[in-house]
Amino acid sequence: MTRPLSLHPDRLFPSDPLPRAIARRLYAEVADLPIISPHGHTDPSWFAGNAPFGNAAELLLHPDHYVFRMLYSQGIALDALGIGNPDADPRESWRLFAQNYHLFRGTPSRMWMDWVFAEAFGFDVQFSSETSDHYYDRITEALATDAFRPRALFDRYRIEVIATTESPLDTLDHHRVIKDANVRGEWGGRVITAYRPDPVVDPEYEGFRDNLARFSDISGEDAFSYAGYLAAHRNRRAFFAGMGATSTDHGHPTAATADLSDAEAEALFVRVTRADVSATDAELFRAHMLTVMAGMSRDDGLVMQIHPGAYRNHNPWLFAHYGRDKGADIPTRTDYVRALRPLLARYGNEAGLTIILFTLDESSYARELAPLAGHYPALKLGPAWWFHDSPEGMRRFRAQTTETAGFYNSVGFNDDTRAFLSIPARHDVARRIDCGFLATLVAEHRMEEWEAAELAVDLSYNLAKAAYRL
Repeated sequence: MTRPLSLHPDRLFPSDPLPRAIARRLYAEVADLPIISPHGHTDPSWFAGNAPFGNAAELLLHPDHYVFRMLYSQGIALDALGIGNPDADPRESWRLFAQNYHLFRGTPSRMWMDWVFAEAFGFDVQFSSETSDHYYDRITEALATDAFRPRALFDRYRIEVIATTESPLDTLDHHRVIKDANVRGEWGGRVITAYRPDPVVDPEYEGFRDNLARFSDISGEDAFSYAGYLAAHRNRRAFFAGMGATSTDHGHPTAATADLSDAEAEALFVRVTRADVSATDAELFRAHMLTVMAGMSRDDGLVMQIHPGAYRNHNPWLFAHYGRDKGADIPTRTDYVRALRPLLARYGNEAGLTIILFTLDESSYARELAPLAGHYPALKLGPAWWFHDSPEGMRRFRAQTTETAGFYNSVGFNDDTRAFLSIPARHDVARRIDCGFLATLVAEHRMEEWEAAELAVDLSYNLAKAAYRL
């Protein structure tokens, strides 16, 4: 039995008529603003080569770990979904997704995906086992047209800038192709990189010593001496900045920071570059390097993002068979007040430095993060992220941080996605939630509507653009 698919124009707005009417007016002012996507994991090769996406599964299923982790949780093998299995039939993988689409009821993935189905591809019947082939054929046929090539979609959804995320070991060849296309006037889309040094900062990262050897080769510095190692970072940061980067990104297990003397740091570096590095030394080195990276950001102007609190690759079997980023990272409890004090004691008062803090531990919003960002000039709050990138998560974030940090110590929204078409879908959700939150403040006479209208634009566009120096 097929059912109609439609997106209600008042979705995510308050149910009470008065704030709902205000939210409509606010949303009308921001719905068509350009998208600033300052942190994400889209593949730069899409925009460099501008090759068509192959089929529905390749575009919407394979890159989206939010989707396949839910399916995996219900016992569906990743091989059958085509994850890490190039021999899987994409139509059959898509049918599995369709047969189990009911699993996503009430989740943000369902909202994002329905938006893509209705807005991007014009479907008016719901995705299901009965409509699976209809969806697959129509999407795949559309993807073969020029209108659905990556650059055309970038332009269609008014994306002003996307920042991808690359390791210092990346040669950024795809970004070079994009820059050359910009210079030649072939395409005006702005796709920049961000410096993610985890593979050469975390001694417990797989292949750390091999990564340091590659770091030496690509930077021309001796990354096995502490002085050469720091010089290699400065070298690669400058290269990334030259390729358009305005930010760095640090995905550490915890928010721990340390401020070691040069002698202590050199001795620690000797220990962590050995094959038998201890967990204690690895954590201390990561902590020290966050402070070092903050100092480098002060010097070179790159905005620093800290994304702590994920227990990476919690499922050892899955990691062994499929590798990183397959939906098995789990949030952990995170301390910020004590953990960040060494870094903030040294650099927190630097008004010219921007450090954006993210969390997967919502209990820290009101107790730790909002008071820290509401005091230190260098700190800003990143938006509700990852597991909390949802209507409820966004509302909790605003409710728990605004009274202490205000709106202007936050940085708007970023989508943090590998699934290209979920970018406009996610930004639409964020804009609707923020307009609903602001409308309630107006309805309660805590804010004038003209102020809320200004704030809606700031939260949707201006804050991210300013914070990330775009």
